[in-house]
Amino acid sequence: MSTRQQVTIGLRQNMVQFSLLVLVNLFVGSMVGLERTVLPLLGEEVFGLAAASATLSFIVAFGFTKALVNLAAGALADRFGRKRILIFGWAVGIFVPVIVIVATAWWQIVLANVLLGVNQGLTWSMTVNMKMDLATSRQRGLALGLNEFAGYSGLAVASALSGLVAAEYFLRPETFYLGIAFALVGLVLSVIVRGTEDHLASQVSQGAGLSEDEELSGREIFARTTLTDPTLASCSVSGLATNLKDGMAWGLFPLYFAAAGLAVDRIGIVVAVYPAAWGVFQLFTGPLSDRLGRKWMIVSGMLTQAGALWLILLSGSYGSWLASSMLLGLGTALVYPTLLAAISDAAHPSWRASSLGVYRAWRDSGYAFGALIAGVLADLLGAAWSIGLVALLPLAAGLLAAFGMQETLRGRSSDGSPGKRAPRSDDPVLKGPGKPG
Repeated sequence: MSTRQQVTIGLRQNMVQFSLLVLVNLFVGSMVGLERTVLPLLGEEVFGLAAASATLSFIVAFGFTKALVNLAAGALADRFGRKRILIFGWAVGIFVPVIVIVATAWWQIVLANVLLGVNQGLTWSMTVNMKMDLATSRQRGLALGLNEFAGYSGLAVASALSGLVAAEYFLRPETFYLGIAFALVGLVLSVIVRGTEDHLASQVSQGAGLSEDEELSGREIFARTTLTDPTLASCSVSGLATNLKDGMAWGLFPLYFAAAGLAVDRIGIVVAVYPAAWGVFQLFTGPLSDRLGRKWMIVSGMLTQAGALWLILLSGSYGSWLASSMLLGLGTALVYPTLLAAISDAAHPSWRASSLGVYRAWRDSGYAFGALIAGVLADLLGAAWSIGLVALLPLAAGLLAAFGMQETLRGRSSDGSPGKRAPRSDDPVLKGPGKPG
């Protein structure tokens, strides 16, 4: 006899659970934000790292670890359940600020960021997947917009707060006491939230997705999301370029602005405005993609990111840097929830978590590639040249999406205009497996 409970799909019908997951992701983002302002400066001032490539090594470790964990997160969630993986991710995260506080060598900071990559890969993946389990197809942009808003708002607040605490005290240990608190609160909230396996089973039974292929091997899912499906592959390239730019910004922005003469508290504000705008604008861009479609929001967002990076180089004052940083956040907000929604549109629910894992693996490997490329270019040519050259990559990804991607939102044609809408099994409120809406 089945132990599956009758469930209802929809954000309003699952408001308490969805709200808890949004709150969880606020603290997930805060764990990363704690490092955005402080760690590059810690590498220079405390550990005496002169080369940018050496300073940015912690981002390389974080990015590659998070990418690999993202790749495995879908399969782990299917085997052990989303909630268990979420809790485990937070249990790992508690060690990150503790190691940074007691570290006596830079390799220990790198180790802490390996653990941070595990924490972020597991916890952020699970909040995304659990929200997709709860949402209908026409709520995915909204759900992911709220998820990413919470995560990057937490990141922004923690970035600014860490800069202020560092200016008042020192780069550590005071700033990382906050990280211990963030991890403990995230762990408690994750224990409270309920699992979403019954909601997933309901969606699988309805076959809600553009793809009609229910059974694909892990290798087939990886190939489709990476290369053979033009739409999924375009999303993966855009995600990779977006986070490659972000890995560069994470590592070089504090060093670039410090060299320009900004005080550490002002650096913290400029660095924080970018993810703050990124987070806030996602409140609007996610739901907007549910109405206007995914493709052209992705294209315009990629081009905006490239333009904003060049504006930062052309600017020369605190106010203009703030404006450019905000524009960079807007460009990122246009693509971040929209790319996730596009992947969720195209994949069958039975392999959606795995496809999202592959996409997020490529996307978050961008942190590592961005830090590697930006560090080498900065050592050879200087930070300004590094920032300017990295901006070419989101430009190229935007052009690839313009010519290679199809619109994934049902009811819209590839050019974004209204088209004939195919019936969706998950548009109405879904009840339990086999139940009509």
